[in-house]
Amino acid sequence: MSSFRFVRCFSTRARVPRASTFVFGSMTPISVSLRSRVIPSVSRSYTTQTTEKKGGSNTLLIIGAGLIAAGAGYYYFTSSEAGLNTFVSTKKELDYQKIYDQIADTLEDNDWDDGSWGPILLRLAWHAAGTYDKNTKTGGSYGATMRFSPESDHDANAGLKAARDKLEIIKKNNPEISYSDLWSLAGVVAGGPKIPWIPGRKDGEAAACSPDGRLPDASQGSSHLRDIFYRMGFDDREIVALAGAHALGRCHKDRSGFDGPWTPSPTMFTNGFYQELLGKKWVEKKWKGPKQYVDKETGELMMLPADLSLIQDKAFKQYVEQYAKDEELFFKDFAAAFHKLEELGVPRTGEEKVYYFKIKG
Repeated sequence: MSSFRFVRCFSTRARVPRASTFVFGSMTPISVSLRSRVIPSVSRSYTTQTTEKKGGSNTLLIIGAGLIAAGAGYYYFTSSEAGLNTFVSTKKELDYQKIYDQIADTLEDNDWDDGSWGPILLRLAWHAAGTYDKNTKTGGSYGATMRFSPESDHDANAGLKAARDKLEIIKKNNPEISYSDLWSLAGVVAGGPKIPWIPGRKDGEAAACSPDGRLPDASQGSSHLRDIFYRMGFDDREIVALAGAHALGRCHKDRSGFDGPWTPSPTMFTNGFYQELLGKKWVEKKWKGPKQYVDKETGELMMLPADLSLIQDKAFKQYVEQYAKDEELFFKDFAAAFHKLEELGVPRTGEEKVYYFKIKG
């Protein structure tokens, strides 16, 4: 079975962070076809900034030399035979590979759950994006409004201040990157399979905070999951693919109220969540906390009511079974779904560069 473990020796397999609070609404990927948008692949990567533009030329043609001075220091021009001046931006592009590497280096700091910051960084990226409402076109990863109250205080975001604070050193070293891009990029670093990423998000103000209740409630069932994810624009297959991120991390009593890991390897990104879900007998945990389930054999692993709904609902279960049998299919669908998730609410022109990141060996 292939897997992704984020240790800095960087095996060629999928990389994964280690633990943090991961309730069902903590991580979620989404599906979108990658073929038309991505550049040549480099193994789950830190990109060499090999990129592909979406659309036509960015070249701006302006007639008349009188505009040259206005662009001094920002544009250069060349004269064409037709008498046109071609202006090209000389603004320096951010080195996203460098920033990716800096985030990856923080995952090795052995001062968080199970020795990895990956799961909580992935959860941060997911919670920032998962507030999107396709009907009102509000929320999403554009804005990073979790920096402000009341969004930062929503119950679903409990514990995420640690992730935001962890990324502050990266922001300090790279002040030009927006928090929106930084958080979404951190999700790509921590997200296991190779995931395409597009920069260009801007930061918003407190007035744009999303209302509470837009993220999944782990205590609910399949109808609730569909309400939440359909609102974002996902289908049943994508819902199940995103749930597979529960292979990583664990829940915490002091954050979500739930407790325990989903799999015996919470720092490895595998299809283990689906295999555990199908392969073990789950019984209700006898405790004073919220309703959750533990495996009958050892009592060491747990599942949430929302997790079990994936095998109680016939339409969901077919995808659980597919992903349990075929890890490559899961990785493919997860990468597509998570890319789609991170694009929610982001205005695009169609000419943006798409990045894959190259892992340092």
